[in-house]
Formats: sequence, structure tokens, C-alpha cells
Amino acid sequence: MTVVVNGKTVETDKNGYMVNLDDWNEEVAKVIAEQEGIAMTPEHWDMVNFLRDEYVNNAGSQPNTRNIIKAMQDKWPGKKVDNSYLYKLFPRDPSKQGGRIAGLPESRRKGGY
Repeated sequence: MTVVVNGKTVETDKNGYMVNLDDWNEEVAKVIAEQEGIAMTPEHWDMVNFLRDEYVNNAGSQPNTRNIIKAMQDKWPGKKVDNSYLYKLFPRDPSKQGGRIAGLPESRRKGGY
């Protein structure tokens, strides 16, 4: 599978996850998000950037939903961040769908919470 962004072809696997992490940029993320039916807001970007940072700077860590909630509570003080809130942002699973948009490989861990 592929995603075409500004005339450049970005290869993805059969589940839509990018094959090469270095091909990711915000334009690629926007196209993938659009394919997923998501209009990116600042909160979406906060989460995508958190997931990328964790993966790139923390030995390939792909946080589960519980850890994402904790991180986003710190990022969004005053908001009630819980499981349902993250699922409103990423209805097909915050860690997996968010990771797909963040250009990360498919997570092999089980469970999301």
C-alpha cells in the first residue's frame, strides 16, 4: 500500500502503517488522518507529537492508552482527559490510530488500557 503526498509516494504496510519512519512529516500525517476520517486539531497534534517523541527518543516506546491519558493530562491541564475523551479524538484506538498517523510501525503489544 502507499500514500501519495505532494507527488511523493510513501510506502505503508497492509494495515496502513508507514514502512519507513523517516518518510513522515506533517503533510503525510494530514493525508493519513484524512484517510482515517480525522480532522487534525491542536489536541490531535499534541498526541501525535507525544507518540513520535516517545518512539524516537525512548527506545521505540509505544505507550498504551493509560500512559497516553497520563501524559495528556499533564499537557492539557484543566481538561478531563480519560479513555472516552481520547477515543473521541481517535475513535479506532488512540494508541494504534494515533500511531498510524504519527508514522510509527504497528504496535505488537496487546490491549490498549
